[in-house]
Amino acid sequence: MMRPQPILQQMRRAHSAAWKKNPELDKIIRVDHAGELGADRIYAGQMAVLGSTAEGPLIQHMWEQEKKHREKFEELICKYRVRPTIMTPLWNVAGFVLGAGTALLGKEAAMACTVAVETVIVDHYNDQLRTLMADPHVDKDILETITRFRDEEQEHHDTGIDHGAEQAPFYKALTEVIKAGCKVAITISKTV
Repeated sequence: MMRPQPILQQMRRAHSAAWKKNPELDKIIRVDHAGELGADRIYAGQMAVLGSTAEGPLIQHMWEQEKKHREKFEELICKYRVRPTIMTPLWNVAGFVLGAGTALLGKEAAMACTVAVETVIVDHYNDQLRTLMADPHVDKDILETITRFRDEEQEHHDTGIDHGAEQAPFYKALTEVIKAGCKVAITISKTV
């Protein structure tokens, strides 16, 4: 006759069976946390320069959304026990410098920065959504979160276009350099 297992052992087994690390999900959460930190800092830099101008309320609105994105990924980092990227201090500074630097070039350059960053992020989120939707065990909360954030990032992109991004000096060169930097940061943040 089989002895019944003590309840504590049953609970431990159930907990460990339910808690299986998903390396792909870890990468997604890690890189999205880093990206939303960077976006938060970019808007902080833009606000430091343009906050008291006519564009201030517009930038503030986008910044508030990015703060919420960052908070959500900080929550997911804890919930899924994901190690944040070790690049966090660098992305913190680099994001602020990018935001303030482009804002110093003028409101159009700040909007061009927004367009460049959000172009890469929307594509990045779309790639993640395709990956997640292929997983039959996907966490619906994460899927809904990334979908909602992707839509808000697209809104930021469109706002940048509507507010003169394409009139920035050297728009094409500026946006291509920023896009390249974003792609490098994404690649690094997935694993480091």
